Amino acid sequence: MFSGIVQCVGTVKTVQRQNQKARFEIQTPDEFMDFEMGESIAVNGVCLTVCEFSQNTFQVDLSTETLSRTNMNDIHTGSKVNLERSLTPNQKISGHFVSGHIDQMGTVRAIDHKSGEILFRFEHPPELGAFIIEKGSIAIDGISLTVFACENNQFSVSIIPFTFGHTNLNQRKVGDRVNLECDMIGKYVIKACQTILGPGGNTGGITPEFLKEKGYL
Repeated sequence: MFSGIVQCVGTVKTVQRQNQKARFEIQTPDEFMDFEMGESIAVNGVCLTVCEFSQNTFQVDLSTETLSRTNMNDIHTGSKVNLERSLTPNQKISGHFVSGHIDQMGTVRAIDHKSGEILFRFEHPPELGAFIIEKGSIAIDGISLTVFACENNQFSVSIIPFTFGHTNLNQRKVGDRVNLECDMIGKYVIKACQTILGPGGNTGGITPEFLKEKGYL
């Protein structure tokens, strides 16, 4: 479990690809060290397991499923990646609950630098529309962000200079693919409502769309 608060940006040192699988070696700054074998680290929002490490590097294996559902196929030697260690019971949760299990990939459609903020607009697959709501939370490459201007399978986020400077968003350009993880609480609520409403939603007009329109989802 993670919070979507990126702790540092690492650099991909080596990439080994074989039989639709991959192993990455990631170099980290001094403040992100003391790894443990088997610990979970979110890399661009993807929960991965440390399988080897040295003082300033760790290695992770990526399965076929991970490569097919995330932007890890776009990673190359020298790529910058967002890193976050898994939460411990005594940690403050400043973002939102993030599982590290990516739903789908989105695409950067616009980047607008303004005074005091940078506006990013992303396009997402239509099937994620029910889970991306105005003022709701979403993790983009592992960064906990707040959504607004949701329409036509697109949404926007406002990035403050600190976040822009301390994540790999400053490396992004229009057309790049990003990892999207929708708010897990919203996913459970929608699933529960769909279960209660049944396949036809035959409950006097109460449907998931109705609940979303009224602000319950």
